[in-house]
Amino acid sequence: MPMPVFEEYEPAGDCACQGCAQRRRALARARAIPLRDGGHPAARGARRALVLATAAGVVLGGGATAAAVAAVPAAGPLTADDPPGSPQGGRAPLHGPKAGQPGAPGAPGVPGAVRRIDRTTIINRAKLWLDAKVPYSMTEYWTDGYRQDCSGYVSMAWNLGTNEWTGSLDKFATRIGKDDLLPGDMLLFHNPADPSKGSHVVLFGGWADATRKHYIAYEQTKPTTRRLATPYGYWTNSAKYLPYRFNGVTGGITPDAPAPGPQPATPTAFPGAAKFGPGLSNEHIERLGRMLVDRGGFRFYPKGPAKKWTEADRLATQAFQRAQGWTGADADGLPGAETWRLLVERQGKDIPPSVTGAPGPGGVRAYPGASVFRLGSSHEAVAALGRRLVAKGFGTYYTSGPGPRWGEADRRNVEAFQRAQGWRGAAANGYPGPETWRRLFA
Repeated sequence: MPMPVFEEYEPAGDCACQGCAQRRRALARARAIPLRDGGHPAARGARRALVLATAAGVVLGGGATAAAVAAVPAAGPLTADDPPGSPQGGRAPLHGPKAGQPGAPGAPGVPGAVRRIDRTTIINRAKLWLDAKVPYSMTEYWTDGYRQDCSGYVSMAWNLGTNEWTGSLDKFATRIGKDDLLPGDMLLFHNPADPSKGSHVVLFGGWADATRKHYIAYEQTKPTTRRLATPYGYWTNSAKYLPYRFNGVTGGITPDAPAPGPQPATPTAFPGAAKFGPGLSNEHIERLGRMLVDRGGFRFYPKGPAKKWTEADRLATQAFQRAQGWTGADADGLPGAETWRLLVERQGKDIPPSVTGAPGPGGVRAYPGASVFRLGSSHEAVAALGRRLVAKGFGTYYTSGPGPRWGEADRRNVEAFQRAQGWRGAAANGYPGPETWRRLFA
């Protein structure tokens, strides 16, 4: 069984140098913030996984036990006397109250008219203020039009188009559980008795430790925007911070996935094996997909679950079955009564994160790592990459193949694809990174 993986989004292209990172964030500012024509923000990169195993060790098949710890880069000191959250202003349009109405509240946002946005873009937008060291203020507005306080910061990251406050942000979101938190979600504490006392909101950036007792919080607080490892749910009033998911989020780094939301009330009884399999289409298949996504199977559904049975449904079901320790006919990828019961009742083990190239949507393997793409290396992922390059019209340099052995023809075709994305320099060196891989197989 793979080690548990705890991720904080570090959106990036294939080049991780500081200069390229700054350039990508500048592009995010130019492309993501306006969105006044209803366009969709582009997913700007892959994730940077921060792997941390529990000290007790992890059982790795055959009874072997291993204990390993990969330190998470420090996000800041963990001190119990950290200042509490800051208050914030009320609702207001971009750039503050309307002219001629000093201090007047702006028109409230419309919860049903949210823009679609992927998690990578949310975190990229949050980093814009972090990089700019935006000073905290309940009355000032940053150049993008959002108020420089905690709720203005979340309004900006979610691209709401209005400045909301802790008393209205939940109208744009759906309550979730602690175990469901993903980067881009929020932790909200609203004090209705005295909103200016203690009310605060932060963006969830990923878990900081294996015990899930600390997470990376992006927040607007005094003196400037910060990113800090924070005890769950916060330094003070911890139990009052509630997790929410923005209704416009696509659920991952793919911008076309459907927004998460409460599942419709449906019977819990297993509908029967005859409802699942190739050639079938019904609401039970779509519900199976939603439950699998909730249990860690998002990578199998780049465009979200659907009513028609596909290979993605089989692979995701099989991954869940194998996570329970089942093998052979018990893990054939077709849901039976016990598989359905575990999903409906949220029991059993979740699908483990993909850290070793586990199969993804349609049998496509997850990014296998940079070491696979080196001169003389032979791997099935090289052949899969080549076939995808040819399918997308970037197979000019192949005189035969493609095959599983990495060569100069592969590198030159990858370089041509990277340059077609507008990348230059180290970002277009012909060696595929996670973002090249994602775009090829999207």
